[in-house]
Amino acid sequence: MSEIIKETKPMTCIICPMGCNMEITLETEDGISRVTNVKDNTCPRGAEYAKKEYMNPTRTLTTTVSVLEGNQPVVPVKTAGEVPKKLLFQCMEVIRRAACKAPIKTGDILIHDILGTGVNVVACESVEKS
Repeated sequence: MSEIIKETKPMTCIICPMGCNMEITLETEDGISRVTNVKDNTCPRGAEYAKKEYMNPTRTLTTTVSVLEGNQPVVPVKTAGEVPKKLLFQCMEVIRRAACKAPIKTGDILIHDILGTGVNVVACESVEKS
């Protein structure tokens, strides 16, 4: 029978402005960790956040994409959903190499399914053709 290792870690919830300072309890068995308890959260969203953040952290990515033939050189963009945190630098590399042709409208999908995540990169502003 394998040994179960328990440890606690502090975590601050960022779901709402309360910023609860929580403590998560982790159990590790056979190299696989899981969150078994979350305490000091004010609402249930804190526990959900702690579990998700520890097991599979994700982020919304905001940056810019180069624009060709536009009245401005770049357009602000963001991911239409969250991408795994471990892929952020790879996503930035894909976006850095991208360029789109004006005109662009707010909400246009500029990159479909970035890195196979199922998440699109969308324009956050309109850019007119120069």
